[in-house]
Amino acid sequence: MFDISAQASRATHAPQPVRTAIFPVAGLGTRFLPATKATPKELLPVIDTPLIQFAIDEARAAGIERFIFVSHPSKASIERHVRQDANLARQLRRKGKNQIARKLEEAALSECEHDIVFVMQDEPLGLGHAVNCAAAHALPGAVAVILPDDLILGKGCIKEMVDAYQTAGVGHMVASMQVASDKVSSYGILDPIETNGQIIRARGMVEKPDATDAPSRQAVVGRYVLDGSIFSDLDRIEPGAGGEYQLTDAIAAGAARLGLAGFAFSGTRFDCGSKAGMLAATLHRAQQDDEFADVLASVAAPMSAAKVTVAA
Repeated sequence: MFDISAQASRATHAPQPVRTAIFPVAGLGTRFLPATKATPKELLPVIDTPLIQFAIDEARAAGIERFIFVSHPSKASIERHVRQDANLARQLRRKGKNQIARKLEEAALSECEHDIVFVMQDEPLGLGHAVNCAAAHALPGAVAVILPDDLILGKGCIKEMVDAYQTAGVGHMVASMQVASDKVSSYGILDPIETNGQIIRARGMVEKPDATDAPSRQAVVGRYVLDGSIFSDLDRIEPGAGGEYQLTDAIAAGAARLGLAGFAFSGTRFDCGSKAGMLAATLHRAQQDDEFADVLASVAAPMSAAKVTVAA
């Protein structure tokens, strides 16, 4: 357990601007092989929108200025997706596909409006290592970390967190949600002190505890707003199991002096690092669009008939 004193967790921390977002996208996506053999997991679509696009749009809505993608040399297609492609837009317009060209231009990050940085994480040494790969490029102030395969639909989670961070009085803020008891052992779990609206002040975190030992069911998911000193703490931590550097260890190291809080976001979260989560996200989006009503109905009808047959 990573513990901080109640006094430290109530300490008032001066807010910092959040101008940088870090996107760790170097993972190999082994749970989706063979689909991810040639296509990065972050480019897998939820209907027609790649996971990375949701993350980019979320950061843009929060007013982020610098976008740092911590990638891998084998995943060059992510950079192609992120940046504008003037040649492709011209080809589409020559074919009269102006609406598609405009949609692609709007999705891509404009280098006139944002700083775009790609750095490489050549070895899979953990989330902490991935975040630290971005250290030399982060703007002064706090940083946001967005894990694209944690898809959160609804109000922009990072914008909610950035806004709350300015008055929360803590240095580190993590997105959190209530999970079922049988899911507790899959997450880092907050040890709460008090709750004030969406802000959950915490003594610390317990990494993947048994449900019987967990201090709560408030699970940490893939959005963070972290004091700029996170990079110094990442430099000092030791590798854990498998030689990986854990971001939670660095957060815990700084929490004692900066304070830690969870943030109960308002959106709906899907674990798109799993096949079940990806399917759930796809069905959720399909249900919001009348274009897919007939498809969903045609799938639901034989399923209902099968249930009736089994019951009989």
